[in-house]
Amino acid sequence: MEISSKKSSIKYWAEGDRPREKLLLKGKAALSDAELIAILIGSGNAGESAVDLSKRILQSVKNNLIELSRLSITDLEIFKGIGEAKAISVIAAMELGRRRRSSEVLEKKTIASSRDAYELLQVYLGDLHYEQFAIVLLSRANQVLKIENISEGGMSGTVVDPKKIFKLAINHNATSIILGHNHPSGNIKPSDSDIMLTKRMKGAGKLLEISIFDHLIIGHEKYYSFADEGMM
Repeated sequence: MEISSKKSSIKYWAEGDRPREKLLLKGKAALSDAELIAILIGSGNAGESAVDLSKRILQSVKNNLIELSRLSITDLEIFKGIGEAKAISVIAAMELGRRRRSSEVLEKKTIASSRDAYELLQVYLGDLHYEQFAIVLLSRANQVLKIENISEGGMSGTVVDPKKIFKLAINHNATSIILGHNHPSGNIKPSDSDIMLTKRMKGAGKLLEISIFDHLIIGHEKYYSFADEGMM
């Protein structure tokens, strides 16, 4: 057991194979996802190095960083060698990555396509386990004025108040709105209620001269655009 433990411990590896040293020598791009996570958790357990433990955690989410970002502290603590402090470090790093993506998207600020709208809304809706409804308020030049969360619900739906949406649009002098909500199941096919809401919002918008630019349903790294599908 002692020999096995020594072999798995990072301190017995060649210097160039240790994650921290490898980053210093070869740069961050040279590290695998498991090696980057190993730097976050610092150590493994009696039978696994930090890298081996990180590989096992990644395998549990099919090596998908999006799925990793959805894990809670409790989910991570299931793995031997991961306590509360290490779990918090991983979650904090994943949140920083999400915020970085949000900052990059917001720098663009002009919406020219459904893909632009998706990149913006994905940051707010893509990783949630419950359904949430948000809007993007746009100026006449399709510049982003504000993003607002309107409501949140359970796994299967959320209640949306059109009066609240148009009040926000008027208060921010928006000339058009993009609607967006997520389907936690990953199924991006619009429901009957999604279609009805879109029609109601479009009709109300005509009266107020505030156009509904699009309605996006966000799934697991994919989306459905009402505008692209000719449903606006």
